Amino acid sequence: MRSTDKATADSQTEPHPIADSAIAMLDEQGTVLGWTQAAERLVGYPAREAVGRSAALVLPSFEETPTTSAFVERCRARQGWSGTTAIRHRDGRSLTVSLRISMLWGQDSTVRWLVSVTDIRELSQEVTNGSVRESLLTRAPIGIVVRDPQLRCTWVNDTMASHDGVSRDQRLGRRSTDALPGVGSEAFEAVLRRTLRTGVSSVHEFRRRLPSNPRREHVLAASFFCLQDAEGRALGVCAISVDVTESRRAQERLAILSEASTRLGSTRDVMRTSQELADLAVPLFADFAVVDLEHSVPTGEGPPVHIGPVGERLPVFRRAGMASIRQGVPESPWDRGEPVPAPPAAPFTEILRTGRSHLESVLDTSPGTWVDRDPVRARVIHENGMHSLMLVPIRAQRILLGVALFVRTEDPVPFQEDDLLLAEELVSRAALSLDNARMYAREHAAALALQRNLLPQRLRGGTAVEAASRYLPADPDIGVGGDWFDVIPLSGARVGLVVGDVVGHGINATAAMGRLRTAVHMLAELELPPDELLARLDGTIERLCEGIPDLPGQMTAVTGATCLYAVYDPVTRKCTMAGAGHPPPAIVDPQGRVTFPDLPTGTPLGVGLGTSFEAVELELPEGSLLALYTDGLVETRDHDIDAGMDRLGAALTEPGSPLEDLCTRAMDTVPGQAPSDDVTLLLVRTLSLSPSKVASWTLPSDRTAVRSARHLAAGQLAEWGLDGLEDDTELIVSELVTNAVRHSTGPIGLRLIQHQVLTCEVFDTNDCFPHQHHAHAGEENGRGLFLVDRLSRRWDSRPVSGGKVVWAEQDLAPSHAAGPAAGCPHRRSGIARDATRIGLRKPGDPVPPGMCRSARSHSGHGRSSGAGSASVGA
Repeated sequence: MRSTDKATADSQTEPHPIADSAIAMLDEQGTVLGWTQAAERLVGYPAREAVGRSAALVLPSFEETPTTSAFVERCRARQGWSGTTAIRHRDGRSLTVSLRISMLWGQDSTVRWLVSVTDIRELSQEVTNGSVRESLLTRAPIGIVVRDPQLRCTWVNDTMASHDGVSRDQRLGRRSTDALPGVGSEAFEAVLRRTLRTGVSSVHEFRRRLPSNPRREHVLAASFFCLQDAEGRALGVCAISVDVTESRRAQERLAILSEASTRLGSTRDVMRTSQELADLAVPLFADFAVVDLEHSVPTGEGPPVHIGPVGERLPVFRRAGMASIRQGVPESPWDRGEPVPAPPAAPFTEILRTGRSHLESVLDTSPGTWVDRDPVRARVIHENGMHSLMLVPIRAQRILLGVALFVRTEDPVPFQEDDLLLAEELVSRAALSLDNARMYAREHAAALALQRNLLPQRLRGGTAVEAASRYLPADPDIGVGGDWFDVIPLSGARVGLVVGDVVGHGINATAAMGRLRTAVHMLAELELPPDELLARLDGTIERLCEGIPDLPGQMTAVTGATCLYAVYDPVTRKCTMAGAGHPPPAIVDPQGRVTFPDLPTGTPLGVGLGTSFEAVELELPEGSLLALYTDGLVETRDHDIDAGMDRLGAALTEPGSPLEDLCTRAMDTVPGQAPSDDVTLLLVRTLSLSPSKVASWTLPSDRTAVRSARHLAAGQLAEWGLDGLEDDTELIVSELVTNAVRHSTGPIGLRLIQHQVLTCEVFDTNDCFPHQHHAHAGEENGRGLFLVDRLSRRWDSRPVSGGKVVWAEQDLAPSHAAGPAAGCPHRRSGIARDATRIGLRKPGDPVPPGMCRSARSHSGHGRSSGAGSASVGA
């Protein structure tokens, strides 16, 4: 242990008044030469009655030997005497005391005896004085110096040299300032003079560094007594010192443990807590310390490692904290954050198996040891002079969180059991914080994984919009909330844009948000207009809330949400939007003019009012900005929503800037303090589809429409250079137009759109939607939508004003992997019958090659319940 106090000369504490031990000095024959006031108080004899007389006056032990000189010789042989005995009071009563007789040396090897008597019934409770008195009560070594009124050393015992490094010959006849010059010696002599002047005993504490080991500081507690002659005059001053370094170490350790309770785990950052543990250990009791965590602890991912039998695969550790008395921590081959391989040998494997600490007071580096089998660590050990180490597991019950390593290099004293106890106590306190942080990290990782799965990782705007987004949860520690946003690809190159805000924050709001996002996706797949989609979503939330009790600790149902849903069509550049209690979007035209459309607010979702929602349709110039956001971006505790919308609009007045820059600028409008609500921004720049990429026709509702549709489609594909899609497209167009002819009465619309895919759309006035079902063997009809399903990547229908649109999408570069026609006779005959029905061939004609490709497998179709026949629902 190293003190962080002054590293210069001796330091001194304030004096501590004490209930004195009785002190007397005897000559070689046992005659009293010096007396103290404490001795008078204890045995009742004043100095005039005690000095000059035999110690047998109060010490019956002297009488138990044949002669006083015999007792003296016995003490000389033992270098003194100590124990519990009885002494005689002046009034005749007997007192049980602790007696200690110490031999003092003077010049010319003369001898004196110092007798200290302590009444064991009246032990002081003061800590510093207690150390001195405890030493007097036991055989603990004490240093004794007796000085004359001129402060010259006249008598000293052998122990004193180990306290301050001054030998007997260097001390005798000299003052402290001569034998041990320095600021501390002057302070020491000031205490001696005060004791001589007042006669009052006191205790002082000194810190000294021995010349033989200047790096190690010793703490000495010294008691000062004034010795009196028979007339009561000051004969000299006696200083009895005790090395209390170890007890002070224990006190400092307790103080460090108390500090550890406040410092360790100040955050939920396991890396910081690990570094705090290393910093506490150095230079408290180690020269070098590292903390390695099992890799799942910092990340919160992966199963925890349990203490028990070790398999072939050892856990992976990561260096999380390190500290050293040397600049730059040269003892560590690995930096913080780097993986640290665990050596496949004891003591590491033993720690993993048993969970018990390992103390190696003297590090054995001889051939055949674990050090010798680990070249990397062996090199570091030899280069840095590591000679003693402790390895302490960081554990929470049976879960291994990591390992802490403590090493001594400069400090020559090996680690002992008390050092290990301190290290284990420190580590156990850190383990509690680390385990809490580990559980938080796992929950946080799970929450982030949930958020990642619920929010889009890549916005797919297709040929309709460019998109960018920002998300800032109200609680950055949890990292999740109830806001969501999305860009949903729709048919006909359109996209759905959605931003929503669930009431509440945290994991429950996130789970509710996930339900709503899924519901919006499902409803968007039905190609519903925005107002109808919100009405369906409102009903969905009400059904989710029905019959779900709010139990303690149970995730609550969705209790309310706001939402804005918009559909943008790049062909017409029209945007249709509807809101449910949500703020209107900001629209910035290419010239930088900002408007907030007069969008009916609508009621929030899930509140049970059952009101309808209204949609607004706008035509947007190409390159317009559309900012969809939640109220956390524009509303704070100190500012109303109008001021926030003005700030947002001002940040978006340069629509030509990159979307990411505009997102950053918009988010900077959020006040500097932590937001009180989740903040979400979805920013899109509208695109338009060139008229050359769109072809549309109006066809009569008769059988000539099918052949015309085929020829028009084939000609347009040839113009676009998509001849490879001609066969499949003709089949799709023929089937969809045939159904329109059979089940509607008004004009039929045909539109082809070339964007990321090729879309074929057929409009009719019938508002019944087609669906696919199974066609039985022998049926002549019912396979038309089967053809569409197999030839397209997906197909579906959507309602429009005056009827419906049935659409199908094909990849621009389709795969032509198909089996030979001879391998699928049933499918080939079925395709032939359907082709005959819709007018693609005459009976007896061979099946065209394009029909054989209908056997290949496609994915992504919509509204399919399995292979089957085609029909129109009526």
